[in-house]
Amino acid sequence: MRRRRVLALLAGMTAAGAGGGFAATRWAAADGTPASTPSTAAVATVAVERTDLSTARTMPGTLGYGTPRTIRGQSGTVTWLPAAGTTVTAGQPLYRNDDQPVTLLYGTTPMFRPIDGAGLTGRDVRVIVDNLRALGFRTGDQPRGIRPGDARVTPGLIAAIKKWQEHLGVSATGTISPAHVAVLPGPVRIAEITAELGAPATDGVLTVTGRKKVVTVPVGAADVGAVKKGDKVRVELPGGATTDGTVASVARDARPGDGSESAQPLVDITVTVKNTAAVKALDTTPVQVSFTGETREDVLVVPVAALLALREGGHAVQISGGPLVAVETGMFAMGMVEITGDGLAEGTRVVTVS
Repeated sequence: MRRRRVLALLAGMTAAGAGGGFAATRWAAADGTPASTPSTAAVATVAVERTDLSTARTMPGTLGYGTPRTIRGQSGTVTWLPAAGTTVTAGQPLYRNDDQPVTLLYGTTPMFRPIDGAGLTGRDVRVIVDNLRALGFRTGDQPRGIRPGDARVTPGLIAAIKKWQEHLGVSATGTISPAHVAVLPGPVRIAEITAELGAPATDGVLTVTGRKKVVTVPVGAADVGAVKKGDKVRVELPGGATTDGTVASVARDARPGDGSESAQPLVDITVTVKNTAAVKALDTTPVQVSFTGETREDVLVVPVAALLALREGGHAVQISGGPLVAVETGMFAMGMVEITGDGLAEGTRVVTVS
């Protein structure tokens, strides 16, 4: 019975690796001219294998609350801090700066200037309008003709800001300083307190995460192309229990790898867990995440290094002691590539570079 094995890895990783490899492959002419090989490379042969090739793989991840985000002030002194693990929602203080509450508001545009005068227009003003309305304060109607996504400071908005400030117990000035507002996408959990009372707020006060438990999976930046938001995964917890999950996001920014010169940058993939009860008793723990992928059964494969890039276009393999054979390539996985070509069979030895 033929030996079969599953070669598992994301297609994006191998395709990226293969793409880089083609630039350094041996070149050959379609008329059978032998391939030239760099003098420093060792020439070897390898047998064509028949196997199952799969882009599925299992990778280590960490169950927790996601990647922490540092909150720091623009100025001032820290005068009050919450307890780690506290959940903070819109309208509530994250900490106190110069004995003024730094209030959480929801949005994507940070406060980059004071909101301090009628007629001021922008996306930051829209954040104030939307949050005050959600908190139950009447801001009045916005004038027509404003660019979508923007809002304008009106007398009605100034009146609403004053009422909100009275509610907070601060001076009702009708203006908002960036030092006393923190804009984040949604509710947060206080992950860690990094400042002491009396410390400058600019040095960093605390870190926050999302409220829901998620799994973070670090993936090499060159390998992440095959993972998409919405992909279904299987999460294996300590003890062997499993639960379904979904890729919620793929980070757009890479971070440094493990510190070695050869380590490639990493991109964090965030996975949400379908059965939250399965992880209720765990705050943070290592897990294994299985990504589904395409499988090609009973195909001929060779190492990517055995491919020859033809000057005329396409690829070939060189039979050991024989001619070139033009091949069609299929799936790439784990440094192997699916091939089809005339006269190729399991056990045929082809030239490769090692």
